[in-house]
Amino acid sequence: MHEESVAVLARLVSFDTTSRNSNLPLIRWVETWLAARGVESRVTLDGSGEKANLHAVVGPRVAGGLALSAHVDCVPVDGQPWRADPFTLRREAGRLIGRGTADMKGFAACAIAMLPRLAALPLARPVHLCLTHDEETTAEGARRLVPLLGEQAPPPAACIVGEPTGMAPVIAQKGYASWVATVTGLSGHSSRTTGTANALQAAAEGVAWLSAKAREIAATGRRIEGFEPPWTTVHVGTFQAGSALNIVPDHAEFAFEVRSIPGDDPAAVTAGLQAFMEGTVLPPLRGVAPEARMELRPRSFLPGFDLPEDAPLTLLLQQVTGRNQAGRVSYGTEAGFFQDAGIATIVCGPGHIAQAHQPEEWVAEDQIAECLDVLDRLGRTLTDG
Repeated sequence: MHEESVAVLARLVSFDTTSRNSNLPLIRWVETWLAARGVESRVTLDGSGEKANLHAVVGPRVAGGLALSAHVDCVPVDGQPWRADPFTLRREAGRLIGRGTADMKGFAACAIAMLPRLAALPLARPVHLCLTHDEETTAEGARRLVPLLGEQAPPPAACIVGEPTGMAPVIAQKGYASWVATVTGLSGHSSRTTGTANALQAAAEGVAWLSAKAREIAATGRRIEGFEPPWTTVHVGTFQAGSALNIVPDHAEFAFEVRSIPGDDPAAVTAGLQAFMEGTVLPPLRGVAPEARMELRPRSFLPGFDLPEDAPLTLLLQQVTGRNQAGRVSYGTEAGFFQDAGIATIVCGPGHIAQAHQPEEWVAEDQIAECLDVLDRLGRTLTDG
């Protein structure tokens, strides 16, 4: 089973599923691979027809059971110093190297390879396989897939999202929300500062407000220990404006994110930013340019999730992994979509987040072996219902 999983991983890595590209060739390959082994699956396309999710069910079509979920898109390799082709799997010194091996085609390969074996067990509850698109950008794949889980069979009672945790159970994550802010002013020669409206400077004041809000939350905000850091964070990542020093910019754009601990509402940050811009920054500009404004466009949203430490799923994963801890993470996953649909969800998968998105990304072969063992134990628990 280990070698078969590595072979599946090699094929998954060979598809360049950077989020800007179509993932459909990979999904069709998985569909064909499963069908050749007697497992039917359902592929659903997005509006463009270029992105797809896959859902397969093995075992009885009854309520309950377990979903194994993975996204199959990955981040770009542009500008990274890879020693060889990132989309050709390499085995070196116990490592499997290639884009997406840790995040998270390693888990996907294990789940795909195990599905025919799980189908051969006398399952009392079903096993669902969920493969999604665009987790790294918009999370649109999971947002579309989760409401459809009840169409082939009753929805699962529990879900494992196989993000890289070193096979340690993770029971909570911060929520993730990001926006693009566009500020519009009025251009002109830089000698006419009283007859123009500088969008760059107005946007910069918005960025400064977000920076001050981040410091305020760090100093006085709510805390939940176990997250790193244990408070909600605010981060501005990109800023574009201006063409020449002697031209007043009439357009500026910046993107920012909020990673919120459970119980904090990221909308409070955007509401505060809008109030500041409308009350302080934009009124002077509108004296010259009535059209001056700031628009916020949602970019991505991943709901947080929080599974109790004594939940049956937590205890089950601790039992089958042999790990007593129950961790919390600050990075985003699709777990919140499943939990919001009433499906108990936990994050647990091979590899480590420190290797994700990096050049020479890798997952250890012993982590793949451990993942296969855990999935085998989980399957056997489902033979007892």
